[in-house]
This record gives sequence, C-alpha cells and structure tokens, in this order.
Amino acid sequence: MTIHHFQYQAADADGNLSSGFLSAESEREAVAQLQARRLVPVRLRPAGRHVEPRGGAHIRSADLVDFTEGLSTLVDARVPLDKALLLLEGLTEKQHMKRLVAAVRRDVKEGRSLADAMEARPEVFSRLYVSLVRAGETGGILDQLLPDLSGFLQAAEATRKQVLAALTYPLVLLVTGVLSVTLLLWFVVPQFTRMFEDVGTGIPPQARLLLDLSEGLQHYGWLVLPLAAAAWYWLRWVDRDEQRRRRKDAWLLTVPVVGSLLLTRDAAVFTRTLGALLGAGIPLIRALRVARDVVHNRELLCLLEQVEEDVRGGTGLGVALAKSGRFPLLLHQLVAVGEETGRTAQILRKLALSFDTQVRDDMNRLVAALQPALILLMGVMVGGIIIVMLSAVFSMNTLEF
Repeated sequence: MTIHHFQYQAADADGNLSSGFLSAESEREAVAQLQARRLVPVRLRPAGRHVEPRGGAHIRSADLVDFTEGLSTLVDARVPLDKALLLLEGLTEKQHMKRLVAAVRRDVKEGRSLADAMEARPEVFSRLYVSLVRAGETGGILDQLLPDLSGFLQAAEATRKQVLAALTYPLVLLVTGVLSVTLLLWFVVPQFTRMFEDVGTGIPPQARLLLDLSEGLQHYGWLVLPLAAAAWYWLRWVDRDEQRRRRKDAWLLTVPVVGSLLLTRDAAVFTRTLGALLGAGIPLIRALRVARDVVHNRELLCLLEQVEEDVRGGTGLGVALAKSGRFPLLLHQLVAVGEETGRTAQILRKLALSFDTQVRDDMNRLVAALQPALILLMGVMVGGIIIVMLSAVFSMNTLEF
C-alpha cells in the first residue's frame, strides 16, 4: 500500500489544540493514530512532502547517521532527551541539521514524544526509524534500540557507498569509450571522405559503412539529447502507474545477474528491517507492514502484502514467504526454523548479514567482469575504426600504383 502524509489539527482532553504531520496508509489509520495518542481530530487533510516547513530539506543519509550516533551516545549516558537534543543542536555545524534538531526539540518540549516529533517529518525519518524509536520510548529501552538503529543506518550507508565506488570505474570507462568513438566518427573519419573524393577511387564497403555512420552522426547527432530526455520521461511515466511499474520491476527480476542482485538486495533490506522491529517487541503484523515499505521492487512489495494477509489469516511467516515463490529459498527455510525455536528476530538479523555479504560479492564479481569487458569493447571499437580506415587507404594506394 502507498503511504500518505496528513496534516492534522487535534484537541486533547483539556481542550488544548495541537497541529502537526503524520504518515498513514489511509485517513482512517491516521485518525486511529491520533486517537491512540488520546487526541480528538479537529481537521485532517492530505499533505505532500513539500509542505513540511521545519528544515527537512537537504538531509542526507550521512547526516542522519551522524545524528543517530550522537543521540544514541547521549541517551546511553543517561542525558535527558531535551538536553541531549540541545547538545546535538550545538554540536552540528550544518545549518539544515541545526534547524531539524531545533524543530524536533521544540516539539519534545511541547509535550510530544520523540517518535511523534520524528513522524511529523516523514521526508527525513522513515517508518522504520519512527517505529523503533516509538518502541524504545514505550518499553523504556530507547538506549538499547538506538545503537541497533545506528548500526542499521551505518550498514545501509556503507552498502550505498560501496556500490557507488564499485560502479565509478566502469562508468568512467564507458564514458571514455563513447567519447572516443564519437570523436573519431565526428572529426577523424570525415577526413577520409575528402581523401577518397580527391583521388576519385571507389570506397571499400567497410569504409563506406563508417563514412555513413559519421555522416549520420553529424546530421542527426543533435537527436541524442532529445531521445535521452524522452527515455527519461518514459521511465517516469512507467513509474507513475502502479501496474506499469510492477510489470517493469517483475521483468527486472528475470534479467540474468541483475535480477538476482536486485532480489538479494531487497531481501537484505527486508530481513534487517523485520528483524530489528521484531527484536524491539513490535507485533509481527505491524512489523511486516513497516518492513515491506522499505522494499524497492514493486513486485516484491505486492507479494509481501499477500504474505501479510496470509500471516494475518494464521499462516506461518516461513510458509507464507515460500508460497510467494519469489524470495530466496534460504529466507523462508530459516524463518520457519526461527518460528519453531522462537528466535525469528535473531535469525532474520543473521540472514540480513548473509544477504549483505552476497550482494557485495555479486557486485564485486559483476564489476570485475565489467572492467575487462569494457576495456576490450572500447579497444575493439576504436581499433576497428582505425584498421578499417587504414585498410581503405592502403587499398587506394595499391590501386593507384
């Protein structure tokens, strides 16, 4: 299901009005959240992410990791929450983080819980983040859950950086190869056209193909940017419709190598999130609802919705995952074992580490294969152009002789 954001105005038992933002799957669930806080909704209307006025813009994942680490350290040292936020506000040097921490601290001083203050800023704090903080505040174990949350964010950030670092060199090779071939076809190959015209000899078929490509690039090269923009808008159009996006994501899962990598990545994110939520004492149904929203692939997300419905109907989680037929075999087998032994949360965390390792290994193997393949492809294309044109020149000299 899609998560919506609402702006509310509500009254407490004493008639005092308060306002803010919250995230829910429907208006009914938003009302239920307010009632759970012992608030009576006075006004509730949809709000886009852009309406949040309290400094959520430009918050990077690295900034959130630093904030969580600092908060975890201070809470573990038994520093009162209000003072901890005040210290964090003074320690950070980034103005957007200062505004964010100040806004959260202001809400906490007004009597709202830390989870409620964070939930009002959904573009910064995810549902997983809010759920773990709320569980920690409710159970009085916030100092125990914040280190887990910090570790979760650190692992996600480390994985993101590793993927970007691994893809940098292949992308540089690809761009270099494309630029080299383009420059050859644009500037070098046309010089041979004038040479053939001056001599008046016939042009070999291979050289004619390159000359036609060069002429086409010079006449229609300007179409590259409009075509790239059209492809980008087409992808946006596909993603705007749930059914189209689900079909695209289902197809991606069938692509060799890439599909396995995407499946393992989402399995790692799902198992880590679900394990953290279950370890915090959050009920399975609610944990599944939060954990499925961190999955990127819409096909897997829809399958997890069905898994939730099956579990709600009394089916075991391991059996429900196996029934979907999409998730790794190891996942539902070990989850079934965890359900029998009462160690589901611990097993899910270990599975997340295993899937993370598999993603890194698969990415390293893919990059290791891409680098020589791109170098070879670039060499063949550039070398092929040079050899074809030089062969044409040599054949022209032979005819003259």
